[in-house]
Amino acid sequence: MTQSLGNLQERIQLTFKNTSLLENVFVHRSYLNENKTFELTSNEKLEFLGDSVLSLVTSIHLFKAYSDLQEGDYTDIKASIVRTESLAEAASALDLGSYLLLSHGEQKGNGRTKANLLADTFEALIAAIFLEFGFDKASSFIHTNLFNNRLDSIISSKLYLSPKSRLQERAQAIHKELPEYKLLESTGPEHDKQFKVAVLVKNIKLGEGEGSSKKQAEEQAAQNALDVLM
Repeated sequence: MTQSLGNLQERIQLTFKNTSLLENVFVHRSYLNENKTFELTSNEKLEFLGDSVLSLVTSIHLFKAYSDLQEGDYTDIKASIVRTESLAEAASALDLGSYLLLSHGEQKGNGRTKANLLADTFEALIAAIFLEFGFDKASSFIHTNLFNNRLDSIISSKLYLSPKSRLQERAQAIHKELPEYKLLESTGPEHDKQFKVAVLVKNIKLGEGEGSSKKQAEEQAAQNALDVLM
């Protein structure tokens, strides 16, 4: 390990008796390709279990804490809080990347700061805590290191809604009109088209977006409009 796992255990205030379980959290499959006799497996199965624990903890919390929301809102909120970027941010705060066992290629490719690797490691750590200490400790870890103020902010600011939905709400509240999306251009062959879209409110262009589909371009245009309006 690049850093002592004792430091991490102090930070999360949990001491593992099964130290191999904690070590397993940080074994990326690329490391095993270069270390065939290494005694531990990759963290992929832990990641799978951690994903399930995280989903259940999130669902229980939303059901209990936000009983006024609809099922569709729960789905969108959960998707926002457990997305790769959110998990990677939580992993970075715990400096999980510094403990990863990676191949030389992954290390040179800045693997310790890759969002997907950090997110996977965070989920693997959830699983290890669940297996060693039980559901309540895993839930507490998730609340402290992922939800904290982040979840309330997502809900209060309605960041779980798509950019198009948020822009529609804002346009209706301020201008009493719906945003209008106009295709500016489409380029490339049929199998690899790129679309450029503008979004307007009261015939005033607020943003443009590009993407490999009209929907993607519209969402990007809406997000750019929201950035301008903030």
